[in-house]
Amino acid sequence: MTQQYTLLREQLKALVEGVPHPIANLSNASALIMDSLQDLNWAGFYLLEENTLVLGPFQGKPACITIPVGRGVCGTAVKEGVTQLVPDVHAFPGHIACDCASRSEIVIPLRKDGTVVAVLDIDSPTAGRFTQEDREGLEALVPILEAVF
Repeated sequence: MTQQYTLLREQLKALVEGVPHPIANLSNASALIMDSLQDLNWAGFYLLEENTLVLGPFQGKPACITIPVGRGVCGTAVKEGVTQLVPDVHAFPGHIACDCASRSEIVIPLRKDGTVVAVLDIDSPTAGRFTQEDREGLEALVPILEAVF
């Protein structure tokens, strides 16, 4: 993991550890990610309610309020239960264009007791913005984020 992601992980842990307020923790997490990583236009969370993802805390332009499981990058991450790293969202089958400026996206499922309860969704206006290094660095945040639920 790069120094940037090691620092991000330490900062996130310091922000949320011992704070019993999930929405406040997710709000601070989205602000921290947006402030720490370059070339982003959206960073936030969708929370799973039955078979629908519902917009949670985020930083960026207004977003889609609901996304069905299995649709778009976020819904696919829930359905498949694995990180979706998409270099060009316009080439992704069923992509939902909440912000037409977004070109690449990474979505990481978050679990509670082994069941997906939310996703971390990060968008960039640059195609190919997210790398395997980003995937590994962001996935290293998952245990910290999952502890807020």
